[in-house]
Amino acid sequence: MFRNLARPLYKPRHLYKNCVPAERSTLHLRGHSLYFRPNTLSEAVHALAASGGQILAGGTDFFPSLVDRPPTASVVDISGLHELKGVIRDAKHIRIGGLTTWTEIIKTQLPRCFDALKLAAREIGGIQIQNRGTVAGNLCNASPAADSVPPLLALDAEVELVSHSGTRRMPLTQFILGNRKTQRQPDEILSQVLIPRGIENAASTFLKLGVRRYLVISIAMVAVVIEKDSAARVRQARVSVGSCSVVARRLFELERDLIGAPIVGLGACANAAHLNNLSPIGDVRATAAYRRDAALKLVQRVLDSCAGTA
Repeated sequence: MFRNLARPLYKPRHLYKNCVPAERSTLHLRGHSLYFRPNTLSEAVHALAASGGQILAGGTDFFPSLVDRPPTASVVDISGLHELKGVIRDAKHIRIGGLTTWTEIIKTQLPRCFDALKLAAREIGGIQIQNRGTVAGNLCNASPAADSVPPLLALDAEVELVSHSGTRRMPLTQFILGNRKTQRQPDEILSQVLIPRGIENAASTFLKLGVRRYLVISIAMVAVVIEKDSAARVRQARVSVGSCSVVARRLFELERDLIGAPIVGLGACANAAHLNNLSPIGDVRATAAYRRDAALKLVQRVLDSCAGTA
């Protein structure tokens, strides 16, 4: 039975629990699913630890996964936690709250190095999905085709995880382990994504290939961040590829080879050997060989495009 604790609709009333940090045996009533809607992050992590429930944020993955079935576990709805929304700048980081939506990313004034992330945000479903879907949800869902991951990898993003026992951080490269697998523990909430400052004026872009133009799961996608020096040569380069491995990957060898290269004709620096760490699969959208070839072409095009605006 799915219970709404914020506005009880059914009896008996002892099944409805206010979101206070309490350990209560009624949280574990057999055969019942409890619904929590906490008002603060502190209440949320306590409710999550006490109930062992599922997290509900934007719901764009949560509800489709249920199909027409009721939830099989208690639900901790964190969509009302305003402290996890928005973008904040401090001396060392640009911090994106975990509940920030993709529409908010698109509309927020951000440095040039975020252009790739904004382009990726416009590719995440339709406008309705962008209005509801959250940054944390996209990362925790951990799809190999998650549009946000390549641009965030190219920004050297870190994630912050909060639980009843404390807070920990890790690079995004370590957080996502595989298809639908992450380092997040059942009692943790991804509270924010942290982008190190220092390359705000770097050019960035994102390109995605699918079987149609809109509302499509990608065959391959590439994000690039390029910073040039006063001599119009590459000072920093970051290149990441998604949908061509079980997790999106940075192309570190290519990045090293790009350092010091002239900005003009940058795409010619990329070759097939730079993609050796990718392991594309064949499926209904494309063969593995097609994905690998497409990824190289996308990398070359994105490098040339990004260099043109650097």
